[in-house]
Amino acid sequence: MKRSEAGFTEDGILGNRVRLRQPVTGERAAIDPVLLAAAVPVRPGETVLDVGAGSGVAALCLAARLPDVVVDALEIQPDLAELARENVELNGFAARMTVYDGDILDAGARLPRLPFDHLMTNPPFLEPGEGTESPEQGRRRAHVHGEADLARWIRACLGLVRHGGTLTLVHRADRIDAILATLQGQAGGVIVFPLWPHAGKPARRVIIQARKGLVAPAVLHPGLALHDPAGGYSDDAEQVLRHAAAISL
Repeated sequence: MKRSEAGFTEDGILGNRVRLRQPVTGERAAIDPVLLAAAVPVRPGETVLDVGAGSGVAALCLAARLPDVVVDALEIQPDLAELARENVELNGFAARMTVYDGDILDAGARLPRLPFDHLMTNPPFLEPGEGTESPEQGRRRAHVHGEADLARWIRACLGLVRHGGTLTLVHRADRIDAILATLQGQAGGVIVFPLWPHAGKPARRVIIQARKGLVAPAVLHPGLALHDPAGGYSDDAEQVLRHAAAISL
């Protein structure tokens, strides 16, 4: 069912390379999934899974940037999964994108392309009872962990990736310690990529990438300053957000 009715908008992202139908209220696109998709080190012919895909922003951006990759998406909320399917059709990606309904904790049986070469994820940022929860159910489920807390979410994601494949996630900077602790012994070659709101300001978000089964030291990357002194996006951020440039980790 095409959602052209009231309550939805159709917007352009990634310099209008992607058309996105999304609800007027509830969970709407932010820049985090766009940045996440730009950081996945995928090569032509490889497969990528987007876990917690929402309306499909990260998966759509990756597919638009790299026409020779296969992208699957997993979303627990059926209405958002259906919206993501509509967005796949809207952008003409149906031949190489599939959206599945499902919970990360029991996703294996639903995903025929296991294991994936790469997995990207924008997990919920809050644990139950942490912060102020949104009264809107869809936004609340997108922001607050359910049965799968952050550690279980990461372990479940790693279970869907081939040995040597990458897990890339975007999360709060103050959860770095928890993320690294969960990756310990399961994935290595960890790269921590801070997303600075402005040069000289503490990072609020980080992109973290690791390779399953690899034994190698972690690296702290210089990261990306998102805004310039005037408050607009920095030139480097514009290249990623508007011109589909990759983030090289």
